Amino acid sequence: MSYDTGLVPVYTAQYSMNLELLLQQKGSKLRGKVAEGFHVGKMASPIQQIAPIKMNKPEGRFAPKKRVDTNFVRRWVFPQPGDIDQLIDTFDELQTIVDPKSAYTMNAANAVGRAWDDELLGATTRIAYTGQDAADLAQETFDTTKFQIAVDFDAAGAVGLTVAKLIELKRLFRHYENDLEEEEITLIGGSRQEADLLQQQQVVSREYNDTPVLKDGKLTRFLGINTVWMERVPETTAGSVRGVLAFVKSGMYLGMWKDTTNNVSKRNDLTGEPWDLYTMAMFGATRTQPGKVFQILCADTTGGPITP
Repeated sequence: MSYDTGLVPVYTAQYSMNLELLLQQKGSKLRGKVAEGFHVGKMASPIQQIAPIKMNKPEGRFAPKKRVDTNFVRRWVFPQPGDIDQLIDTFDELQTIVDPKSAYTMNAANAVGRAWDDELLGATTRIAYTGQDAADLAQETFDTTKFQIAVDFDAAGAVGLTVAKLIELKRLFRHYENDLEEEEITLIGGSRQEADLLQQQQVVSREYNDTPVLKDGKLTRFLGINTVWMERVPETTAGSVRGVLAFVKSGMYLGMWKDTTNNVSKRNDLTGEPWDLYTMAMFGATRTQPGKVFQILCADTTGGPITP
């Protein structure tokens, strides 16, 4: 038996009342795990740093004092503007029972959060700027000979994220005089690196850990290192090596010139007078000093970072 597929006047079409955002990283995973502040102007110095000094040994009784001069250096951060302009057609709104404004706003907020993370991830290893003022800026490159763990560390060839690499990471943080009792390490890796660790007995077995490492199947902390898993960590070699990152909170800085701002207005100059949802922000990031940020090279063939 078959039915006539032609339209009958009394038939209706039913559509969902729900709007669903496509798969994406929902907002920032890194804000709150780094130092931050608010600024104005074309550039800003978030911190003035004092170089270490050394105690002198007196040359004898009543000998002249030896003056010790302290060296100061400033770290600089530069603002990056960004905006999102979305139009919501009034005629379309009249033909649907769904009000999309809240979903558009959430979508924009997620995009801004990802932009913060991308700026922080990029600032970990790119050129940083130091100097007393804007007239004498000096470039500081990321020293891969000191602050990078090789992809084949403690192995015969290229390997993913291993316990041996994490132990070396912690050693390096201590070697460069980070006070890990005052500041904890945050490690940023991808799904491949999480899977690498979950396949190692030293991570998942109770024999090696005083307390369970996994909580509801999630690996959030190991060896005193907090972990954040995200798919935006950049590759260092296309299709084969991922540059996993680690820092203490004071090692990375997010400067805000303007936090996320949304404005909804009517576009009277356009047909149908659509709603205009405008989102804007201005921010910049930098690493604060060598020895507080490290990179672990890990074999990874799952594909490049996901950056919608």
